[in-house]
Amino acid sequence: MAEYGLMSPRKKSLYDLHRAATHVNMQMLDTPMSEVVTTLMRSRIQNNAMRIGPSTLDGLMINGGGYQGKTETACRTAAEFEDTWRDLFEQYPECYFDPMPGTRDLIAPVAYCQTPVKATPIGLCEAILDYYGAPYGKNLRGMIRNARESIKAHATTVLIIDDITRLKMHREDDQDTLDLIRGLMDLDVTLVLIGVNIPRSGLLREGWHDPRTNQWVYAPLKKGKSYNPDASTQTERRFDLVTLAPFDYSSDAGIAAFVAHLEGVENQIRLFNAGPSTLSEGRMPEYLYRRTHGIVGLLRRLIEDGLTKAIESGLEDLTIDLLDEITINLGNVPGKDDGRDAEAGEIPDIDTSPKRKPGPKLRKGRNSVYDDRGTSPAAEA
Repeated sequence: MAEYGLMSPRKKSLYDLHRAATHVNMQMLDTPMSEVVTTLMRSRIQNNAMRIGPSTLDGLMINGGGYQGKTETACRTAAEFEDTWRDLFEQYPECYFDPMPGTRDLIAPVAYCQTPVKATPIGLCEAILDYYGAPYGKNLRGMIRNARESIKAHATTVLIIDDITRLKMHREDDQDTLDLIRGLMDLDVTLVLIGVNIPRSGLLREGWHDPRTNQWVYAPLKKGKSYNPDASTQTERRFDLVTLAPFDYSSDAGIAAFVAHLEGVENQIRLFNAGPSTLSEGRMPEYLYRRTHGIVGLLRRLIEDGLTKAIESGLEDLTIDLLDEITINLGNVPGKDDGRDAEAGEIPDIDTSPKRKPGPKLRKGRNSVYDDRGTSPAAEA
């Protein structure tokens, strides 16, 4: 701190800028919930990539609430697979094409796109083609052909479609869009669909859960104008459904996992007065859980905003009083901030206010000496 005080205003500004960049780019930490998703997704895409037969590949649906890290977890797992797959391709020069300057990569093992807020087959095709930088085509049939050819030409093995629950099954266009998605499964590509509260979204309305295989099985849609001529001949489509849940504070194991996550975060904090137990001891774990309900995305947002305020105010530490001054803005106007669709459940309906409201107390962790109101058990006695 003494060395920092001797810096010129310019050097201080650059130093603080470096700290801010560090705080908003903290290492993504594994959680017990994300490990379940990662394990299943890694095995699914790897097994499908090795399959030679002409059978339709099983897909994967990643379910969970808003701000719970579904996209980050899926993209990180897919990126790890892509690194491995590219290394494998490089061992066979006759099958691998090096990227050429001024062009997109010719080999794209993983493709990612988002479901449009107002989903239509045209909108989804545009999202896929935008990823490859491919031309749209003159009409819908041409766009579908270009999308399918792009997936094949770039040797895409995994296609991630995010925000799938923006599809509303009472709309004909949305039904046709889902039918189009199912039609992509015959391209030897693993479909990974990400959405909020998938079981209640209507996507699986015409399907059923098979307890023997723990998979959702459903027939092609019969309503709407299908633009996939093969859909009517396909008897069933299979997706595994895995849920990424928030932290649980009702058990010793859940509390320990949450505190361990806080320890991983606090080790990356760059504040002069923040100690090694800034987030993981005292009242702080219970406070952070109450403010964020154990949702990883909200926890990250609260801590990032708190770190910025701690630097700007000169406090150089994270305290409950400082965090009480921060409001977690969930972006109640759809599409205004980060493009989240409130109607699709992408914005959680929870209370993130700083002050505690009357209600049941949180279970105390083993590291708790005070409750969230600052009253010790001895004082209460």
